[in-house]
Amino acid sequence: MTGRFALTHSPAAVRDWFSYVEEPDFPPRYNIAPSQPVAVVHADFTARHFTLMRWGFIPAFVKDTSSYPLLINIRSETVQEKPSFRNAFARRRCLLPADGFYQWQAGGRQKQPFLLRRPDRGLFAIGAIWETWSGMDGGEIDTVGMLTTDANGTLAALGDRSPIIIEKGAASEWLDPLTRPANAAKLLHPPPADAFELVRIGHYVNRADNEGPQVQERA
Repeated sequence: MTGRFALTHSPAAVRDWFSYVEEPDFPPRYNIAPSQPVAVVHADFTARHFTLMRWGFIPAFVKDTSSYPLLINIRSETVQEKPSFRNAFARRRCLLPADGFYQWQAGGRQKQPFLLRRPDRGLFAIGAIWETWSGMDGGEIDTVGMLTTDANGTLAALGDRSPIIIEKGAASEWLDPLTRPANAAKLLHPPPADAFELVRIGHYVNRADNEGPQVQERA
């Protein structure tokens, strides 16, 4: 499971990479955790857009969110089949801008955290789906869930799952509302074996309310 990630590049750099029309200002975030607002890039028929959504997918049919689990990771192998996700995958695919994510390796008395990042420290896009949940009081919440697949290469040393990484050249096809689900599904594969480097870091990342560059300091 991928339960934390980071977005530390400047707003201008993120906007340049993802090409959305808005010009948001936001601080660097080194320890993005479930249930927090996250940056999401989605598209309509004319442009890409930047939106903040809650990380934790809620299907539209859910009546009581208090008894529904927090869905931060969604298995790509079944996203087209399960009623909870099928419509969102067909119509509401999106991207999570990131420049790092964290995995924990079991062993010993305490799991060891690792930062995974591009060797060039660059940005990348995590594949996701989103949904607007409407409450009985008329309030609405935009929610998002990260898509995962089998881990390979570097990631397989830490666990059996990996986020879906949508390469920059495939982002337009992924985001286009007119892309058929069967064609979008062809992008649901593990990243290349050498796509990320592992950095052994300290346990400061373990607390979701810890922030700042020290989260990524080497162990």
